[in-house]
Amino acid sequence: MENNTHYSDFNFTIFVNIRYYRYPVFVFCLLLYSFIVSANLVIIVVILHERSLHESMYFFIVFLCVNALYGSAGFFPRFLMDILSDTHLISRPACFTQIYVIYTYAFCEVTILGIMSYDRYVAVCQPLHYHRKMTLPMVLRLAAFAWFCPNLYLLISIFIITRLPLCGNKIKKVYCASWDVVKLSCVTSAVTQIVATTGAIIVTLLSICCILYTYLRIVVLCSKSSTEFRRKVLQSCLPHILSIAIYCVTAFSDTLLDRFNPQELNPFVAIIVSLEFVIIPPALNPLLYGLKLQEIRKHVFRLVCLKTIT
Repeated sequence: MENNTHYSDFNFTIFVNIRYYRYPVFVFCLLLYSFIVSANLVIIVVILHERSLHESMYFFIVFLCVNALYGSAGFFPRFLMDILSDTHLISRPACFTQIYVIYTYAFCEVTILGIMSYDRYVAVCQPLHYHRKMTLPMVLRLAAFAWFCPNLYLLISIFIITRLPLCGNKIKKVYCASWDVVKLSCVTSAVTQIVATTGAIIVTLLSICCILYTYLRIVVLCSKSSTEFRRKVLQSCLPHILSIAIYCVTAFSDTLLDRFNPQELNPFVAIIVSLEFVIIPPALNPLLYGLKLQEIRKHVFRLVCLKTIT
């Protein structure tokens, strides 16, 4: 345990495998980050600027886009510097800060999707009460809840992880991940694993249960309704359903990756899989909501055309 005192930083060892491709990878990732920032900002600006879009559903989309910008900011700047750098050391405070940002983004994503499913449930199953129930104070309370739970869980988790004695500093990923830091511990702490796993399950399970329950009620109602009603419901809910599917696939891929020995995996496959949940949802969500929802699409095209003419 005495060896842990000199580990003032961590080393990302997986970057050595991309040394010959660093410049093409840097350009591609810089363009991707620029697209993520631009696309999410466009959706945010359009919704906040257009008074006709000042409804709970669109405000939740704004929260989703803000969360995407937050998570991307916690990952891309450091990642882009590491691509061009010959050394890939990160200090302990910076590492734990990155863990906090990336994982609060990941858990906030699922909690926001959970409250969005409740919004769709009220809109479809209780349309006459929608504007009475989904008021601005209610939207803000739901948003605060969606942000509070993941932040509380991450603060407790990081407090526990920072107290672990470390017998190594090599992280076989391109960013700091809590499970990778725990695996460097000199001791096997069942309590740490139980607390971390239980907290993650509670935060995720609450949102997943909310999503499953609300869409079960929506499906039951649609089964008793007309084809035209089902078409309208599908048009309204499809972007949200796709967002849920994308999040589940990418988050599951990253979780599954942690269960494999990094030495047994192709490094490029490991890098791509580990990056899915911090790249794919922030990049695709603006396209889903911007192109699939007619009201947003109309204002986005108008904004783009005005910029082009100007």
